Amino acid sequence: MKRDIAAPTEPNVEGSERTRSVRLGLASLSLSILLSALGTSIANVGLPTLAHAFEASFQDVQWVVLAYLLAITALIVGVGRLGDIVGRRRLLLGGIALFTVASSLSGLAPALWLLIAARAAQGLGAAIMMALTMAFVAETVPTARTGSAMGLLGTMSAIGTALGPSLGGALIAGFGWPALFLINVPLGILTYVLAHRHLPADSQGTARAPARFDVPGTIVLALTLAAYALAMTIGRGHFGPLNIVLLLAAALGGGLFVFVETKVASPLARLAMFRDPALSASLITNGLVSTVMMTTLVVGPFYLARALGLDAAIIGLVMSVGPVVAAISGVPAGRFVDWFGARPVMMAGLAAIAAGAAPLSILPATLAIPGYLAPIAVVTAGYAFFQAANNTAVMAGIAADRRGVVSGMLNLSRNLGLVTGASVMGAVFALASAASDIATASPEAVASGMRVTFAVAAGLILLAIAVALAGRALAARPALPDDTL
Repeated sequence: MKRDIAAPTEPNVEGSERTRSVRLGLASLSLSILLSALGTSIANVGLPTLAHAFEASFQDVQWVVLAYLLAITALIVGVGRLGDIVGRRRLLLGGIALFTVASSLSGLAPALWLLIAARAAQGLGAAIMMALTMAFVAETVPTARTGSAMGLLGTMSAIGTALGPSLGGALIAGFGWPALFLINVPLGILTYVLAHRHLPADSQGTARAPARFDVPGTIVLALTLAAYALAMTIGRGHFGPLNIVLLLAAALGGGLFVFVETKVASPLARLAMFRDPALSASLITNGLVSTVMMTTLVVGPFYLARALGLDAAIIGLVMSVGPVVAAISGVPAGRFVDWFGARPVMMAGLAAIAAGAAPLSILPATLAIPGYLAPIAVVTAGYAFFQAANNTAVMAGIAADRRGVVSGMLNLSRNLGLVTGASVMGAVFALASAASDIATASPEAVASGMRVTFAVAAGLILLAIAVALAGRALAARPALPDDTL
C-alpha cells in the first residue's frame, strides 16, 4: 500500500524540479540577451563624458561603441559554429565569463586605448552570448513553448535597448562613467551561476562526423563583415573615398569567402543551406526589417527636435515608447506563435510594420506627437511579433549540429540591418531634407525628409513581405536533404 501511495509522488517532485530548472535556464538565456543589448545601448550616452575624461575627440571615443559593434558583427557566425563543435554550454559559459571580466576591465581602464580594447573583448563575449542563446532554446524548453521562449528573448533584447540610455545617464550622474561598464559585473556573475547550474549539458556525438573549425573561412568572413560595418559607420552616412574602398573590400571578401567555403573540408557555412528558400527568405527579411527599425531610432530624434520643436527630456520620453511597446509585446507574440504557428504570425507582424511605417510619412506633420506615437506603437508591436515568429521558424528546422552557426547568421542579418539602417537610411533622410547639416535644418526641410525616408521604409517592408511570400511558396516544393543544414 505504501508503494502505491509513494510511487505517484516521485515523478511529480522530479517534474517540478525539472520545470524549475527549465525556468532558471531560460532566465540565464534571457539575462545573456539583456546584457548584450545593454552593452550596445548604454555606452552611447556616455560618449561626451568619455571625451572629457580622456581629453579625446568625439571621433576617438566613438570607437568605444564601434569596437563593441564590430566585434559582434565580425565574429558572431564564427563563434556560433564553434559552439556547434566544442559544445554550446561550454562556450556560452566562457562567453559570459569573458563579457563579465571585460566589463570590469572597461570600468577600470586608465587610458582610452585600453577601454577600446576591453570593449572589443566585451563584444566577443556578447557575440557568443547572442549566437548561442537562440541555439539553446530547443535544448532548454519543450517544443510547444519555443515561440514563448523566443518572444521572451525578444522582450529582454528590447528592454536592454530601451533601458540603456536612461540607466546610463543615471549611472553617470551618480557614480561616473566607470559605472556604465561595472554594472554588468554582478549581473554577469548571476548569469554565469544560473547558466552553469541549469543549462543542459552538451550532447556528445551530435555531429554525424568529427568536425574541424573552419579557420580560413572564419578569418575571411570576419574581415569582410568588419570592412562592411566600417564602411557603413565611418563618416556618419557621408560616403567618401575610404567608405568606397571598404565597400569594395567587403565585396571582394564576400567572393573570396564563397571560394574558400567550396575548398575546405568542414566549412563554416555550408553554401547548400542557402538553397533552402525559407531560410534565405527569413535572413533577408530579418535584415530588411532591422533596417527599418533602426530608421525610427535615427530619424525620430531629429524630427522630434527640429520639426516639432521638443526639448531633450520630452524627446527621450517619446522615443522610449517604441522599445516599451516592443518589450510588452514580446511574450504575447511568442504565445501567438505557439498557438497559431510561426508563418501566420510573421506575416501579421510584417503587415503591422508596413501599416505603421506608411502613416509615419504623413501623420506626424498633421497630428504632431500623437501622429508620431500611434504609428511607432504599431511598428514596434509588429516588430515584436515578427521577431518571435521569424526566429522560431528559422531555428525549428535546423539540425542540432548546425544550430549555433544558423543562430549566428540570424543575429548577423539583424546586425547588418541595424548598421545599414543607421548609415543608408540616415543618408536618405539627409538627402531628402536637402540640408547640408540636419542639426540646423529648417522644420520644413526635416518634415520633408521624414516623409521621403518613411516612404522608402514602407517600400522596404513591402519588399520584405514579397520575399517572405516567395520563400514560403518555394519552400512548399520538395525539401532539400536534411544534411544540407
